[in-house]
Amino acid sequence: MASGNHISCGPCMFVDVTKDAERWCTKCEEGLCDDCEKAHRKSKASRNHQLISIEDYRKIEHVSISLVCEHHGENMEWFCKSHDEVLCVVCVPSKHKACPDVIPISADSTNARQSTALSDLEERIEETLRNVQQCIKNRESGTKELGKQELAVKTVVLETRTKINGQLDRLQEKLLQELKSTTDTCKSKYMKILQKLKSTEEMLTKLREQTIHMKQFSSDIQVFLGTRQVNKRVGSEVESIKNDIRGVNKDYNLKISIDGLIQKLSNEVEEFGKITVSESVTNLDFRDSKIDQAQTEINVPTTRNIPDIKLQLIRTFDMNKRNEIYITGCVILPNGRLVISNSTKENKLIEYSDTGEHIRDISVSGKPFGITMIDPDRIVVTYGDARIVEIMHTDNFTVEKKISLQESCYGISHEDGKLYVANGHGVLVIDLSGKELETLKKVSNTIVYIKSSRDKIFYTDYSTQKVHCCHLNGEELWQSKIDSVQLPFGITIDNCHNVYVVGYVSNNLTIIQHDGKDSKTLLTKSDGMNHPQAVDLDMNTNTLLICNERGLFAVYKVV
Repeated sequence: MASGNHISCGPCMFVDVTKDAERWCTKCEEGLCDDCEKAHRKSKASRNHQLISIEDYRKIEHVSISLVCEHHGENMEWFCKSHDEVLCVVCVPSKHKACPDVIPISADSTNARQSTALSDLEERIEETLRNVQQCIKNRESGTKELGKQELAVKTVVLETRTKINGQLDRLQEKLLQELKSTTDTCKSKYMKILQKLKSTEEMLTKLREQTIHMKQFSSDIQVFLGTRQVNKRVGSEVESIKNDIRGVNKDYNLKISIDGLIQKLSNEVEEFGKITVSESVTNLDFRDSKIDQAQTEINVPTTRNIPDIKLQLIRTFDMNKRNEIYITGCVILPNGRLVISNSTKENKLIEYSDTGEHIRDISVSGKPFGITMIDPDRIVVTYGDARIVEIMHTDNFTVEKKISLQESCYGISHEDGKLYVANGHGVLVIDLSGKELETLKKVSNTIVYIKSSRDKIFYTDYSTQKVHCCHLNGEELWQSKIDSVQLPFGITIDNCHNVYVVGYVSNNLTIIQHDGKDSKTLLTKSDGMNHPQAVDLDMNTNTLLICNERGLFAVYKVV
């Protein structure tokens, strides 16, 4: 019995004595103090029981294993091999009376630790854990992608608003300039008659004063003549004013008619835009090898066959503006950026955005050849005849580990902490510390490009023109020679282990079914496949990158 952090001795508790247990009996399922342990070992009935330390018991304390039948409440003591079912003494006659291979559990559990069932369980747990981690990675990637999409939409909204504001500002300025020009024209016409009237007013004012003075101080003859002369002058002026007024006898009223689209924008448009969500079935490849194996035997998994697989072009880029180009490898980073290995004397990796914009050139230790992902934060690069492999961080491309090898190194792939390096003579397996683990002797000795999965290796053999699939130990599963694929080079796989391979001479991209029994040409020279060299597939987004040797590369969606 456990009490806090202590486990009490079971036999002592039975006689109302509390003592801490030092050992645990897995058969009796109770703790034992030192004295009771000695008695336990002396007893003929219990001397062969397995005793473990309390520390070890702590590791299995919360492992839920029922030893009692849930239907009858009796101890599970029998096992039916035919039904792979554990039974109690009541189950045997009630449901398994006719079964010929019901045996005691004790007889079948002797070597349980070395059993295939336990190995399969451990492998299944590991595989399921990898599946879950892959799904987590996929959903995290999806979440990040959603964040990018949100930012992109927000950018579009802000850019649209800025564009609309700019257009409205331009229209407003144009309209106000037109208003000013029109107003100035009308004012000019008003001012013309106004100046005439004011001039007449000033003249008439003077004539009035002169007439008053003439009346007061001039002689009768002067008044007589002056009256007629001034009257004639006033008449002439009056006639002139009438003519002027008749010519400009207009009032001007300024109004505005707002364009109908702008009226709609201000009065009728109720939404800036509409956010839509398109849904598609995500490619979460959660598989159970046992179930998959069973399905393969009954030919169920049609989703792993290739007839309906197609490529949708997203965009193409051309690096021909560069002086020297010879592309030998490529990889799609989790952030969508593309890293290309340019195997010339420039000694550079080249990074591009997913929209084809050149981000930077990355100086490296030699002529880079192969390149692959280790995890979201690291890539690994090979340097051909320089016999060097480098592990780099993807944020700033600093070298974490530089590994020197005994032979040349070309294509490279990573799986479960191991690097599989094609060295032109076979496949070298090393760990991430650089320790050489083994050289696979069963594979071809003319390998340049390679791709690994959790349980297989795929590679192209340029001398035999074949594509191979083998176990991680090099034991071959299948090989395929396709007449339409001449000089197979770059190779990659999808989640279903379908193989994508480029034909350097045949200028095409071909997909080979996971079992090697069928193939299909996806791209030809008419699609721009002119001496394709390298290919990579991002399994999380089903995005395929393919490059030719002279810097033309294209991004496709696998559907």
